[in-house]
Amino acid sequence: MDLTFRNARLMEAPDRMLDVGVAGGRIAAIGEALPDGARTLDLEGRLLLPGFVETHIHLDKSCILHRCSSERGDVAEAISEVSRVKPDFTEEDIAERAGRTLRKCVVNGTTRIRTHVEVDPVIGLRGLEGVKAAIADWRWAVETEICVFPQEGLLNNPGTDELMVAALKDGARCVGATPYTDTDPNGQIDRVFEMAREFDVDIDMHLDFSTDLSSVDADYVMRKTDEYGWGGRVAIGHVSKFSAMPPAQFEDYARRLATAGVAVTVLPSTDLFLMGREHDYSVPRGVTPVHKMLEHGVTCSLSTNNVLNPFTPFGDGSLIRMANLYANVAQIGRTEMLKACLEMVTSRSARLMNLKDYGISVGKTADLVVIDNSDPSMAVAELSQPLYAFKAGRQTVHRPLPVLGDG
Repeated sequence: MDLTFRNARLMEAPDRMLDVGVAGGRIAAIGEALPDGARTLDLEGRLLLPGFVETHIHLDKSCILHRCSSERGDVAEAISEVSRVKPDFTEEDIAERAGRTLRKCVVNGTTRIRTHVEVDPVIGLRGLEGVKAAIADWRWAVETEICVFPQEGLLNNPGTDELMVAALKDGARCVGATPYTDTDPNGQIDRVFEMAREFDVDIDMHLDFSTDLSSVDADYVMRKTDEYGWGGRVAIGHVSKFSAMPPAQFEDYARRLATAGVAVTVLPSTDLFLMGREHDYSVPRGVTPVHKMLEHGVTCSLSTNNVLNPFTPFGDGSLIRMANLYANVAQIGRTEMLKACLEMVTSRSARLMNLKDYGISVGKTADLVVIDNSDPSMAVAELSQPLYAFKAGRQTVHRPLPVLGDG
């Protein structure tokens, strides 16, 4: 055994303390009184979790807050401001900023990431190449897949289609969409499903990003998912419109999403910041209560989205912070739902990304994080920090416990 975790609590059985053995980068044994490894780490009853999974982040446009303004603070301004500064992005600039953000994610216990990368005739493939360079630099600590998408439209933006195809040929493993920025939203959705089938990749769309219920693009996405047989391979992010639905309508959509096999990601920090700007008082949160979708069988995740840019002028890459923020906004107090928030940045996020080699069971890659708490619910409630992180059994992070003075 290369590494033995002693006296660990697992999320599935926090009332028991178990030992977990790692060999050759994989979990080799789980039980009681396992032999010492070349290194033995006594967790003293703390949680041992599979590494956090970030399903939706934008590495290519992170850390540009100082280059942009945010006067209105709405979606249109955020898109416009990034579009304004984007021509000056270079591959080196993107790689440096993406690397800075990846470091934030790593030190906060994230071991798997899906990053959305935009292409269009202005940025070309510079965003893709810059992000690929950062991914390569940080591969020792975090595994990152690219979802290519058209931030400023597809059918209305000639040349973007060819760039998306080029990115998919160059290794992007997921294709995304922003139908609300296109002159033909359904046409963009159609084309994205065609690309997904051609390259046999998953789909992850920015969708229904407002609180106006006059139209809901999720209806068309569910129809196309059934038509293409892509159930279990489609995710939709933001979906702030669901937050404005009456309960009966919300539950109807939740049941239909579960049946269609369409997963949902909520981005609490971004959705809170951008939604409801048209209101002077009693401002709606704009955050869809995805924990209620879990009850209907929808695969759901919580994620970061943007870091330090006009879409979200905050962010430290902490997914446990996102789980805590969501629990606050969604007014969650029940312990089982707090635990579900932790699952939505770990196991449920892994399910959304169709990660097969994930989790704490014998034979899985040892992507692990040690949390300074013994209870999954309280880890969210108390914003408990990672003490250690491991990628394939190799330690990537150690965050020492605070040391009090003598008083």
